[in-house]
Amino acid sequence: MEVFSDPVVLARLQFAATALFHFLFVPLSVGFGLIMAILQTKAAKSGDVHDVALARFWLRIFTVTFAVGVATGITMEFSFGTNWADYSRFVGDIFGAPLAAEALFAFFLESVFLGVLLFGRNRVSQRFYTVSAWLVWGGSCLSALWIIIANSWMQTPAGYEVVETAAGSKAVMTNFFEAAFNPSTIQRYLHVVMALLIMGAFVAIAIAAYYKLKNRDDIFASKLLRVGVITAIATTVLMLPAAHMQAVAVVENQPAKLAAMEGQYETGPVELSLIGWVDESAQKTYAISIPGGTSFLADFDFTTEYPGLNDFPVDEQPEGVNFIFQSYHLMVAMFGLIALVVLLALLVMFDKLQGKKWVLRILQFGWIAPILAIEFGWVVAEFGRQPWIVYGELKTADAISQSVSATQLLITLALFIIVYVIIYVVWAKIVLKTVKAGPSVYLPEEQAKAGEEA
Repeated sequence: MEVFSDPVVLARLQFAATALFHFLFVPLSVGFGLIMAILQTKAAKSGDVHDVALARFWLRIFTVTFAVGVATGITMEFSFGTNWADYSRFVGDIFGAPLAAEALFAFFLESVFLGVLLFGRNRVSQRFYTVSAWLVWGGSCLSALWIIIANSWMQTPAGYEVVETAAGSKAVMTNFFEAAFNPSTIQRYLHVVMALLIMGAFVAIAIAAYYKLKNRDDIFASKLLRVGVITAIATTVLMLPAAHMQAVAVVENQPAKLAAMEGQYETGPVELSLIGWVDESAQKTYAISIPGGTSFLADFDFTTEYPGLNDFPVDEQPEGVNFIFQSYHLMVAMFGLIALVVLLALLVMFDKLQGKKWVLRILQFGWIAPILAIEFGWVVAEFGRQPWIVYGELKTADAISQSVSATQLLITLALFIIVYVIIYVVWAKIVLKTVKAGPSVYLPEEQAKAGEEA
């Protein structure tokens, strides 16, 4: 097949595979971090043995996930130099600052205070221990900010100029703050972080639902469910303005991506599709939609016109329009499921659905909706800016390393898949074993025995 002999396609496929896998753990580590900090704060304030045990239980889950997230992210940074040398040469002056800051400030902040949580429980004051939990979560959010700054610059570059060198053209930073806080950084960061926090809350709800289904650890289940539901409600509500801000940023800065998201080929008001299909060969979209709905959301006017795909040169139009269209609408559909799961979890928390095991099973697997929404959102963001790797400046086909062959990429892709499957299996076994053991293993011996007898 032609795809297996094209280095550009294979390099993109390899990066997509590693990024998608890595991004399974980023939402978990950031989302788990907030739950961990909340549980530790409750434990410090109450001194209740169940709160303390639950905080220790969640710390173990967070630590394993954090370690895997770090390990799976390293390969992507290496691939910049191996597979994307021309890209690295072009953006090196820009990317150096945020990537270095992410390692020096965010990663070390997380690592140092995670060490306090793991080894300092009986060596530091309760207040310092609790502050350490919040600093670990703050470090994960700061890490996300630096990565979003780098990625947002690729989407909406600013604060730079292109200069010619002996090795070719490169982007040189002229204003750090303009580059860092480019036209899409804040919107994308808020959108992403809300999604990550929703993910963490949903996993907490899922574990609580598992215990309730098994009729065990009821005290822990109720406490964890309450924290998960309150966090889920807050972050789901905050996601609405965050998502709107991100959508407006796309409208203003990436009109071709907007056209692909709704399958619009000609200039005009943009429909808001509920479900549909894009016939790319006929350049026609078949959908159940609200005429001008997206225009209204962006500009509060159903008649506002935006350019269609045919308004852009053929070689600058996004690839796989139907793929982008479907990914975008599946992301939105997942948000609908998220809202439904939050409502069901709220009813369970107030004992309005007692004995309804089917509800608990939905809550147990409700985490699938936010992780799919996150992955679909990533697909829309990255595929929607194609064929550009740096929007308007450098095309993806011109960014690949010239010395990397299709054979080398196939071999490394296969190896990555094998290693990542092994890593995932090990991670899943540790987490599932921890969940099955339950928080009760962290209770003082006399309370644990009393619980077993009960």
